[in-house]
Formats: sequence, C-alpha cells, structure tokens
Amino acid sequence: MDKLILFNDSELKKLLNKRIGESKFGEQIAMLTSISNIYEQLENLDVTHVIIGLPEDIGVFANYGKSGTYNTWNAVIKILVNIQNNEFSNAHKVLILGHLDFSSEMLKVSTFSQTNKKDVLKARKLVKKMDAHVSFLIQQIVAAGKKPIIIGGGHNNAYGNIKGSSLAYGFPINVINFDAHTDFRPEEGRHSGNGFSYAFAEGFLNHYFVFGVHENYTSDKLFNALKKIPNVQFNTFEALEIRKELKLKKELVRALAHVSNNPFGIEIDCDAIENIASSAMTPSGFSVNKTRMFVDFFGKHDNACYLHICEAIATPENETQIGKLITYLIMDFIKAGFNKS
Repeated sequence: MDKLILFNDSELKKLLNKRIGESKFGEQIAMLTSISNIYEQLENLDVTHVIIGLPEDIGVFANYGKSGTYNTWNAVIKILVNIQNNEFSNAHKVLILGHLDFSSEMLKVSTFSQTNKKDVLKARKLVKKMDAHVSFLIQQIVAAGKKPIIIGGGHNNAYGNIKGSSLAYGFPINVINFDAHTDFRPEEGRHSGNGFSYAFAEGFLNHYFVFGVHENYTSDKLFNALKKIPNVQFNTFEALEIRKELKLKKELVRALAHVSNNPFGIEIDCDAIENIASSAMTPSGFSVNKTRMFVDFFGKHDNACYLHICEAIATPENETQIGKLITYLIMDFIKAGFNKS
C-alpha cells in the first residue's frame, strides 16, 4: 500500500464549492484516515462503492499510444465532489479512497522515446510492476464486499482489476468491455493493448465480451483468433450502428448472458465514445448517452462487481467536460446498483 495516497478532508475542502441551501456530493461521502488495514476498515464501513484513481499513462506509452491519461483523475474529482447530493445520489454509500501514486514511474518514462525499442520494453516492465499494486488494492476492496470504481489511466489497468477481483473471489471473473479495440494483443510485455489477453492466459478472466469493436482497427488475424475461443465473444460498431445488422437491445442482452453467470467487471474505454479526447480519439463512435445507458444496463445486475473508466485525456481546455462525462458514468453505475430491475 506504499503507493496509495488517501483522499482526505484537507483536499476535499480545497475542491468543494459550497452554496447556502445546497448539499454537495463531497460533503456526504466517506473517507479513510489511515492507510493501514484497508481491508478491515472497508469491511466495517457501511458503504457500497469505493472510488480510486490511477493517474498514469505508462501503459499507453508502452502500446505506442498518445500520452495524457494521467490528468484524468484530477479532472474528475473536481467535478464529482461538487455535484448535488440529493435523493438520487446515494453519496453516503460512497467512499473516495484516493489514488495510486505512480509519479516516480512517470518520471522515468518521461525520458523514454517510443521510437526506441529498448525504452518501450523498459516501459512494459514498469507496467508489470504497476499491475501488482493495482491488483492488490482491488483485491482488498472486492474482498471487503465493496464495488470499486476505477478511474484511469490507461486500459492496461484492466489486468489489475481482473486479477484483483479474481483473487478476492477465488475464481476467474467475467468482463464486458465497451471498446473500439479488443485489447487482446499478444503477450509481448505488458501494455494498454493486452490486459485482457494476459488475464485470460493466466486464468483470471473466464468469459469476455467486447462490445462495439471497430472493424477498421482490428486485424483479420485477431478476429480469426478470437472466433476460435468459445469464451470470447464480440460484436462490431459498424454492424450495430452503421449497417444496422444487429439490434442494440438484443446485443446488450446477448452480452449480459455471456458474462453474468459469475461476477463481472464493466470496462469503459473512452476511445469508443465519439469525439471524446482519448489516447485513440475517434470521430465515429457511440454517443455519450448510449454509453451512459450501457453502464446503467450492466450496472443493474447483481453480479456487476466493478466499473473501470479509462483512456480519456484531460487537458486545461477540456478538463471540465471530461470530468463531467466521467462523473455521469460514475453516478450511473452507482444509481444502477440501487435501482436493480
């Protein structure tokens, strides 16, 4: 837990914009005051969801992607604590834990070049070390009976989410991944494009569904390989939204049937959302509202065990919009848990 920086009252006060007659979300959430015995503390708290930040983009760098995902946690927390606390928010059931501090690793990578193969390999070794911190923290949260909400960072952290949850349950978990890419690239050293293939190969991931894969950015070799794995299913964005060969509602139901027999994680890659700044920003993707409905649909199931939102890039120019987008998704997941169908 040496990487965990707790969110505290001092930080909260700096971020809160209080108004007379209003109650803000951040005024009602829980926080921890000690870094020791995280599992025991969480187990004894009457909260259902635990929010954690992973401000890094080393996995993105190691996958030859566009850096900048490390800023997103700060952009989100500013917005999240200042939304209204009301009958819909369930703020008293939420704990903001803090973030894992990967600043020393980030400093090392800042001297690396993506055109240097040795530097890329070094970055991939750093990602593997970071995996251990992510998986341990997620294991503690899930074992304590809480649902983690993880704000990235790169999609490399899916591996730690899956491994940590699997270790907490004692068996492999399932995952639904809302993504333009499968992130099932070869095991060539850890990066943001192979979190699921590593988790599957190592026995932490059982059933996997990729929702909305972009046909232009997935190789024929990878498509053919996935079709040979019974536990892996997918659909494509073009089949759903362009050619209309598949009905969205039916595909949501099919995906849920594939993953919901066991605890499953919900992975949201912002690369899949149209015109959202991300490591692989797309001009053609799902709308924000369809993304929100996706989170609500899967979040209502009893076996939904975590939410991970990743790959968004927050800049001084767009940080308010990125913060609002991810806050909507966070709240949709929390609300879904209290409004099961």
